[in-house]
Amino acid sequence: MPKVKIPTPLRQYAGGNSEVSVSGGTAGETLGNLADEYPDLKQHLYTGDGKLRSFVNVYKGDEDIRYLDGPDTAVAEEDEISIIPSIAGGRC
Repeated sequence: MPKVKIPTPLRQYAGGNSEVSVSGGTAGETLGNLADEYPDLKQHLYTGDGKLRSFVNVYKGDEDIRYLDGPDTAVAEEDEISIIPSIAGGRC
């Protein structure tokens, strides 16, 4: 099963796990299955209408899925999916 790396701010919603093996043939299926397994995580990943939040970046290995096939990006059992929330702020 693909492994999903959970960033520190979201681990509290994923049972404290830093990495979870989740089934899925695409990045979207994998993230959906992750959210089903950890329902508290769902609101942090998805909007009310079920779309991935704009500030949540998802990578397959080193590739941003937005530049591949988006949620339809194929994943294999040995793939690693990383969730990377955008961070903004600071001084100009």
